[in-house]
Amino acid sequence: MSDRQKSAAGANPDGLIPDSLRDDIGFKLRLAQILAYRAFEERVTGYGAAPRYLGLLAIIRATPGQPQSRLAEAVALQRSSLVAILDRLETDGLLERRASASDRRAKGVWLTAQGEAVTEELRLLAQQSEDRATAGLDADSRAALLKSLDCIIDNLR
Repeated sequence: MSDRQKSAAGANPDGLIPDSLRDDIGFKLRLAQILAYRAFEERVTGYGAAPRYLGLLAIIRATPGQPQSRLAEAVALQRSSLVAILDRLETDGLLERRASASDRRAKGVWLTAQGEAVTEELRLLAQQSEDRATAGLDADSRAALLKSLDCIIDNLR
């Protein structure tokens, strides 16, 4: 059995996925995302809604005070969708919104001390999940995967 056949069999152990999807990048991206998120979710029970929004929390942590509109752009959400998420995270005590010093109509977003702690805990758990997901990749393959994903993201923005 060739490496490609072994790889295809591993990704399709019961033969249910048709050949037409074997090289479908969108299908593989979505399947990988579902499986990666499921593995992450198994590690983070008890954190409420926060794990779902770890990327957003990490962005807020790295760039505190960003306006909601910039955060929506960063995570490719409509502003109205992001506001509902921020409302939930604020209710959970993970972040706070304050009026911008330069534009009173705009609100900046900051993590609370609890939000900082939860984000760090989740980041460590996410790293463990990512290590599991990328266990078969050497450093060069991982870098190439990240570069390819960045290209896809840039093409679709």
